[in-house]
Amino acid sequence: MVLSSEEREQFLAEPHIGALSVVERPDRAPLTVPIWYQYTPGGELWVITQPESRKAKAIEAAGRFSLMVQRVEPTVRYVSVEGPVVRTRPGSYELTWEMASRYLPEDKVAGYVEFERTQLGEHMAIHMRPERWLSADLGA
Repeated sequence: MVLSSEEREQFLAEPHIGALSVVERPDRAPLTVPIWYQYTPGGELWVITQPESRKAKAIEAAGRFSLMVQRVEPTVRYVSVEGPVVRTRPGSYELTWEMASRYLPEDKVAGYVEFERTQLGEHMAIHMRPERWLSADLGA
């Protein structure tokens, strides 16, 4: 049921919607939000967000976050990864294009990139080094 290192990294590299969790306040459960992410096996996982967002502020304060992805068919499978922030960088046209291309049909990417650039304001990429993994395939 537990995925091998190769299986879990390959699954994480697929374009699932992630559930990002980060401690925001010590007296509350973690802030958990859906998010697009990018990951290449063996590399860093990164997300794009606005610098003034709740999640960005919480990640900056905590210095780490976790991300869980799942599917339900053909079997229930999930991968959860947690680790430290290793770097941040300003958002860019290229980063937004890369992320949007991962999740949207080809004919929708340019429109999304333009919308983000003109309507959503400044963005940043937050990079995490995966340190701890949980994974399973409940139908294996």
